[in-house]
Formats: sequence, C-alpha cells, structure tokens
Amino acid sequence: MNRPQMLLIAASVAVANLAYAQPASLLEASNPFAKPSTLQYGYPAFDKIKNEHFAPAFAEGMRQEAAEVEAIANNKAAPTFENTIVAMERSGQLLNRVQAVFGTLIGSYTNDTLQALDKELSPKLAAHNDAIRLNPKLYARIKALYDKRNKLNLDAESTFLIERYNKDFVRAGAKLSAADKEKLRAYNTQLATLQTAFSQNVLKEVNASAFVVDTRAELAGLPEKAIEAAAVEAKKRGLEGKFVIPVVNTTQQAPLSVLSNRATREKLLNISMIRGSRGGEFDNRDTVLKLAKLRAERAELLGYESHAAYSLEDQTAKNTQAVNKLLSDLTVPAVRNVNKEAAEIQAVIDAEKGGFKVAAQDWNYYSDKVRAAKYSFDANQLKPYFELNNVLNGTFFAAKELWGITFKERKDLPVYDPDVRVFDVFEADGKHLAIFTFDPYARPNKRGGAWMGALVSQSKLLGHKPVITNNLNLAKPAAGEPTLLTWDEVRTTFHEFGHATHGWFSDVKYPRFSGTSVPRDYVELPSQVYEMWMAWPEVLANYARHYQTGAPMPKELLDKLRASQRFNEGYRTTEYLAAAALDQKWHQLGSKAIPTDVKAFEAQALKDAGLNVGPVPPRYSSTYFSHAFSGGYSAGYYSYLWAERLDADAGEWFKENGGLNRKAGDRFRKMVLSKGGTMDATEMYRSFRGRDPVIEPLLERRGLTAN
Repeated sequence: MNRPQMLLIAASVAVANLAYAQPASLLEASNPFAKPSTLQYGYPAFDKIKNEHFAPAFAEGMRQEAAEVEAIANNKAAPTFENTIVAMERSGQLLNRVQAVFGTLIGSYTNDTLQALDKELSPKLAAHNDAIRLNPKLYARIKALYDKRNKLNLDAESTFLIERYNKDFVRAGAKLSAADKEKLRAYNTQLATLQTAFSQNVLKEVNASAFVVDTRAELAGLPEKAIEAAAVEAKKRGLEGKFVIPVVNTTQQAPLSVLSNRATREKLLNISMIRGSRGGEFDNRDTVLKLAKLRAERAELLGYESHAAYSLEDQTAKNTQAVNKLLSDLTVPAVRNVNKEAAEIQAVIDAEKGGFKVAAQDWNYYSDKVRAAKYSFDANQLKPYFELNNVLNGTFFAAKELWGITFKERKDLPVYDPDVRVFDVFEADGKHLAIFTFDPYARPNKRGGAWMGALVSQSKLLGHKPVITNNLNLAKPAAGEPTLLTWDEVRTTFHEFGHATHGWFSDVKYPRFSGTSVPRDYVELPSQVYEMWMAWPEVLANYARHYQTGAPMPKELLDKLRASQRFNEGYRTTEYLAAAALDQKWHQLGSKAIPTDVKAFEAQALKDAGLNVGPVPPRYSSTYFSHAFSGGYSAGYYSYLWAERLDADAGEWFKENGGLNRKAGDRFRKMVLSKGGTMDATEMYRSFRGRDPVIEPLLERRGLTAN
C-alpha cells in the first residue's frame, strides 16, 4: 500500500454532515482526476490518464486534504464522532483517487517519468501524512472521543473505529514532544525516499542482470520454445545470436529445474543471488544499511527497542518473542527434513557418477529426478493440464461452489495494457458485486511477484463497490502458444484470487476497515485458505484438462500428484524460514548494532538461526528482499507462516463441515471475509472457529511431524 491504511479512503462522495465545505478544486477540468470517474464503480479511465496528469493531481489532492483536515482540527464545535472521525473518513477523496491509479501503474506498468515522479513524491507524501498525524489539535479531538467512547452509544464498528484512530495516531507519534516530532518527520521523509529507491533499484537490477548465454548448447534441457523465446529476448536487447533469460524476483529461477548443464545452472543462480550487491548504480547494500538504521532510530524515538517490536505490536503476533518462537519451533524439523531430501538428491548424483556434492544450483534439477524415481512423476507432465484460462476458470468454479458467485468478462472498460482482462462479479441472485481485473504476464516495466490491489475499496459510508486487481508474473508465450502453468504458478493464481475475495466480500461502513485492512499476519488467511481448493478433487477435475484435447488429467497422474504433494516440503519451508529469519534479524537490531557489511551479517544471521544450509539459500537475500525493504512487510515476512497456521486450522474446519459447499463458504464469508478490519483479528478468528488455532494441522501439512 502506498499510504498508511488510515488514509486509504475511497473517492467521490457528497460532503453532507460535515462541519466544513470541501475546498474548491484548483485542478484543470481537463485532468481526468478532477472529478470522479463516470465509469461503473469509479473504475479509472485508463484511456484518458496520461503521465502529465499525476503531478498536478497529487499536488491538488494534498492541498485539498490538508485544508479538510485543518477544518476538522480547528472546528470550534466540541468534537463529535460525526464532525471528527467520520469527517476524517470522508476526507482526501481526490488524493485517494490519484494514488490508487498511480500505485497500480507504478507496480504494473511503470515508466521513467512515473518513476521519477515516485521519487519526488515519496518524501512529499510522507511529510503530508505527518502533518495530519502529528497535528496536536486534531489528535486532541480524537483523544477526547477515545476517552469517552463507551458513553457515545455507538455501534461496535464505530466504537472500534475511534479506538483504531487513537492507536494509529499514537503509533504515528502524536504524543511526542514538538522537538521529537520534528525528528520523526525527518526519519519518515528519509525512509520514504530510501524505500522508493530500493524498490526501483530492484526492478532496474532485474532487467540489467538478465542471464546472457552465448550458445544453444549451454541451454540443454530447456524446452525448444523457451530457447526460441530467449533468442527473441536477446534480439530485443540488441544481442543478436545470443540468448537471454530474464531473472525473477526470487533467489531460485525456474529454468534451474531443467537446465542439464551444471555450469549454466551455477552462472544463472549466481546472477540471481548477487543482484543488488554487485556494485554499480543499482547496488542496494548501502540502502539496506541506511533503512535498517533509520527504522531502528525511529522505533527508539517512539519508545520501542527495535523496529520489529514497533511493527509487531500492531499485528496478531504482538511481539518478537512470539515470532521468534514460531520460527525456531519450525527450524529444527524443517532442517531435519531438508537434510533427508539432500541425502536423496546426493544418492541420485552419485548414481550418475556426478562427482560433486549437491549445491544450491543443483537442488531443483535433481529434486525433480528424485520425484520421478520416488513417485514415477515428472512435474513437467502437469503443465499441459494447467492452461491459464482453464486455471482461472477453476478459481471461478470454486468461488461459485462456495458462494454462488459468477463471472463474466467485459471488453468495454479501458485497460493500461492489452493483456489485462476485466470481469464483472455477480452474486448468486444476479446482483452485481464487484469488478475484477486480471493482469497475468511479466513485463520489463512490471515489478516482480504477485499481488492483489484495490482501485476502489468498498465502503457503505461512501457508497462504494469494490474494483479489485490481481497481478501475476507469468512468462508470456509466443503468439499463438498456450500459457501453461507450473503447480506453483497454479498455487499463486489461487492465492491471489483468495485475496480478491477479501476485497469483493468486504461489507463495512468505514473506509478505514475495508477489505484487506487487517494485520499483515492475518491478511494472508483468506488467500492461503483459497489455495486449499486448487487440489480439492471437484475443483481440480474442473480445470486440470489437457490444453489440446480437453481430456481430464489421467487418474494415474492425479494420484502421483497427490502422493508427491509433501515432497520437497523441507526445502520449501527452510528457504522461507531463512528469509523470514533475515527479516527479523535486521529489524530486531537496535540503532547502535547496525552492521557495516550486508553479506557478512546475512551469513552470521543464518548461522545463528540454524538456517545456514548450503544447498538452500534464502528465498530472498537482503538486497532484493522487497517485502522487507520496500516498506509493506518489514519485520512482517513471517506473516505468511503465521497465517498458514490459521489457514491450516481453518482448512480442518472446512473438512469437518463438508468441504466445498455453500453453507461452509457463506459462514467463512460472513465471519471473516466480510468483516475487514472492524474487530480484533484474533477475536474474529476465534468467533469463526469457536476456539484459538492449533499448530498441528500446519505441521502435518508441511510434513514436519515425523521424528
């Protein structure tokens, strides 16, 4: 998210019941942001929005919101819920409008102009937000309402909103002295600038460090179509006669599972692992050190021992001790399992008289051989049955079975790239629920990874229906060729779709609580629950069909898939734990303990955590660890595993209640998906499940229960 959640306010609504008039707009009428979009649900007019529209819209948006907030803070009438809290919820309409579109394009369809503007805007937006959160008159009104919140006769959501506002402002520094507020402003400005620089360096380094190969022989094992695509990519880059394989944001790279030339594998992995630390203008090492130090200093200014302590206080985990315990409890069984898997891989290497010890570049290639020997199963056999359109239809099918909702593609709404698809989402009774955009393919101007976003967030107060986005980074095939997914890519598709359901089904009054406005270590619950349906027999049978013949996946292959599902879980868990541990090690440091050598710190941190497993590098290293150093998930990468404990437990509930059915789906929608952030997340889960989560289903799922 580009702004603090308390300021992510949906656009376009009348200003009735306010104690001030909305400032007159100074934005030229020709600017598409001057007025709310006239398209359905405020869907952005991407066909009219140009680079030059953003800067003036941001400037005017900040000016308007500043004026609105000043009017609230200086209102001579005594503070009331309506003239203070609700007024805040209604403010910032123009700024939110422009920021929703800008954030989407910066992530999915950026360019040099937008990136330059992003750098320029980051410190300005940080200062703008600080001016709101550190306004003493405004906080005095919020605090007055907070102190008497239980005497205001408000409903539960409204009372919780007052509590949330008070907490947001206190954590943002509202209680600091004037001098310390100035220090905090400086920290926030510097951090915003550095986080933007880190993010842009990651994207530019991905493009700059693509793997260049001189000969076709070096690519032995890679499918012929992939080799042809590499030749086309090289030609695009002016490297006629060579081959170029772009790298993705994770440490491991997909071609490593098929490249038979060990030297090629080693070169590719090395290029991946040194991103951001090989010198040059995109080197992120100094940025990492500065971010770690500034975050630690800011946390100390706010009264916390570390950035992690500050961050985790507002999550369901609450403190570093709980997170450290989760990670350490899983480390021993995960490493034990990964050592068993390494021994199996080494046996194959030795049988082939390889003459080397398994290393990181070998793992995926030889683990597939182990899988083939152990289960008579080659993962590449799956891909013809996982064509993108079929997989997407599989996500739709599961949603229809759970909630009765249906989808219809539409072509009338503008998109920023021809590959983006738009769908209407309908309730079981035919009522229009939401708009959904699906952007599946990687592009040089698109950041790595996969994510869900909101172009418009649901709110009863503002009368807004949701416009939700999903982004993947699939390799786009040559024209006329099908997009065939790996099992992991199918998982990612279902995962992001699960996030989308959290946005569609949001049923809250206030924008502050809309959709995914929940703690980071809870927000992954809906997405990871939805992953479960990808392998559910009815769902798999619906979408796992051969892209050429339409034939269902053979039962023999299906049985092998199910039998092998726990295969390589030691590796998957260990690479994740290593990245999560790095994130915590960096952010549990005090400001006086920041190291000077990023790579040396990483090595020692992994050793101290018991995760220095040679063949298993972290899923991300610090210099390209966008979760940790671009903002959103700093000290929060553990949250995927924390939420998996919840979703594995919730999965058992679904099984106990008949699995894929409307009754179970509707309860999950009512008790979890519709609630947004309207109540404490721990209490929300307890209300749904009838008890606190237990960890045994997670251990069983990841194969971590064996001695």
